[in-house]
Amino acid sequence: MSPREAVPYIRVSTQRQGRSGLGLEAQTETIRALAEARGWTLPSQPFVDVESGSEDQRGGLKAALAEARRFGAPLIVAKLDRLSRDVAFGAALLKEAEDAGVGIVSADMPDADRLMLHIRLAMAEEERRLISRRTKEALAAAKRRGKRLGGRRAGSHTFTNEDRRTAAQRRAETLQRKADRFALRLRPVLAEIEGEGTLPASSLAQALNERGIASPRGGSWKATSVRRLRERLDSLQHQQSAPR
Repeated sequence: MSPREAVPYIRVSTQRQGRSGLGLEAQTETIRALAEARGWTLPSQPFVDVESGSEDQRGGLKAALAEARRFGAPLIVAKLDRLSRDVAFGAALLKEAEDAGVGIVSADMPDADRLMLHIRLAMAEEERRLISRRTKEALAAAKRRGKRLGGRRAGSHTFTNEDRRTAAQRRAETLQRKADRFALRLRPVLAEIEGEGTLPASSLAQALNERGIASPRGGSWKATSVRRLRERLDSLQHQQSAPR
């Protein structure tokens, strides 16, 4: 990765945000526009998390930061609240990136200095607190008016075992797609580490850990997790090469 390349990071809180202004496509376009303006090139796929902005256990973010540290490339987000809505967590990320010589750039304020980024983090946290308070107040007001909250309503749908099986299947498919994307992002990294040969799984796990690349669950790599990664990549390769 050259100095003119950058690492894109995208976060949505729910699957439904894919249809909103904070969705994947909108964030991708915002990041792409900034990269073009700055003369940066982007990898084919961004690093993505579907998590709350207050959740600090995000595999996609950890992998994106590791990639940025590895190449000394800037990490780009569409808006700073996509990085975090928590001041303490966001400030720690900025400090970690700064210590590693990595810049974090928010596309909506690309020339902001560290002070401005901290101020924006504080604003994002306060916005999250106000949204939560307004939601609680609205629910309390509805309850005072006698509106029934939660529970069964007349004409409401009764979930069957088939509904539960369908929901479980959809969750499994979502997790599989996420795991596939993660594996595909790591494929060129594995190729670079191994070169022309094939390393034992334990050696490859050590190499990934030394590069600061987190495992799919956000922890360190083990030989077993490397084997699972290879099996997934082999399966994806077979699917892509199978006749249609």
